[in-house]
Amino acid sequence: MRGQTRQGLREQGREQGREQGRRPGTRRRTVSAAAAMAIGVMTLAALTPPASATSPASRSAGPDVVRQSLNALVSEGGMPAALASVKDRDGRIRTYTAGVGDLATGSKVPRDGQVRIGSNTKAFTAVVVLQLVGEGKIDLAADIDTYLPGLVRGKGIDGRRITVRQLLQQTSGLPNYSNYLGDDVRYYTPRELLATALRHPADFDPGKSWKYSNTNYVLAGLIVEKVTDRPLAKEIDRRVIKRIGLRHTYFPAPGDASIRESHPHGYYRESADAPLRDITEIDPSWAWAAGQLISTGSDLNRFFGALLAGRLLPPAQLAQMRSTVPAEATFGPGARYGLGLVSRPLPCGGLSWGHGGSFPGYETRGGATDDGRAASVAVTMQLTDEASRRNLERAVDTALCR
Repeated sequence: MRGQTRQGLREQGREQGREQGRRPGTRRRTVSAAAAMAIGVMTLAALTPPASATSPASRSAGPDVVRQSLNALVSEGGMPAALASVKDRDGRIRTYTAGVGDLATGSKVPRDGQVRIGSNTKAFTAVVVLQLVGEGKIDLAADIDTYLPGLVRGKGIDGRRITVRQLLQQTSGLPNYSNYLGDDVRYYTPRELLATALRHPADFDPGKSWKYSNTNYVLAGLIVEKVTDRPLAKEIDRRVIKRIGLRHTYFPAPGDASIRESHPHGYYRESADAPLRDITEIDPSWAWAAGQLISTGSDLNRFFGALLAGRLLPPAQLAQMRSTVPAEATFGPGARYGLGLVSRPLPCGGLSWGHGGSFPGYETRGGATDDGRAASVAVTMQLTDEASRRNLERAVDTALCR
């Protein structure tokens, strides 16, 4: 799986927190080349059922545009499966599926199944940091050395010149460690990830530009642990997951390569003409604060909806989180990056607020609006081309604007 690892890490560095790693001895469910070839041929024909929605009303009111967009992601986009959860401004929730949940068995896609949500994790980490800001335990204007003295030093890199705000807003100039992990597929500690980044020069002086880097969020997670004297996973669980009742969201323990609840299998294709390989079971530890969480579409909608409604942060800290800078190079036309939160203009007017995530085997996009709408769409293959990513984002726009 070496080539697969290298490609996944490169894509993660290019777009939205694509996280991958493996501890020695971790089990992976892989599909043999011959079987995958046959399955790949069948995927868009015999094995692909039409998309389904849980709401009878959505089936009786004629063609459902969300269902159609999911069907297109499978039949035209080549995704093994797609699934969505949509909440309208009146609070009605619909869940959708398309494609096949397990190519080896032809099983259905579980409704609202768990997936690896990748860099959506950054929004959770940022919320914890901002809660600690509200409690007076962290200062956004303070430098890294205030909390982690002497830890961040490198070529053009000095933790005394980088603030907590710059970490959360991706304006620190720190190099992205995931660009440099190469073929070394193993378990990493957060400090090993940081050390990997610090072997490379800064991308720019702090505050002088914007560039996406997972290293920023590894450091944010380390600051949380230093300030609270508790593991980041426990703080996210206590301060976010349990607080708003996310029943299907969790931070996998080190060495845990599985997905606990019903889930579609995730797949990887090394090249356009290569067979699909099952990459569902994988140790995500190297993603850590930047992308380790597992969740569902409905839980993501609940999280971003609660965030915008002020249920997770005091008004001052929520306003800071929503203070944005341009981020079109990574997130597309009109996109802006706050403190772990992305705003995107909707074709029907207004903004959606979310993040998005990419992880070998899964890709998620979604967001919520200030009037109560929310949508999350996932596919079961990491996207490596711009056209596919934009198609996924359009599916989200369709759901939010329907």
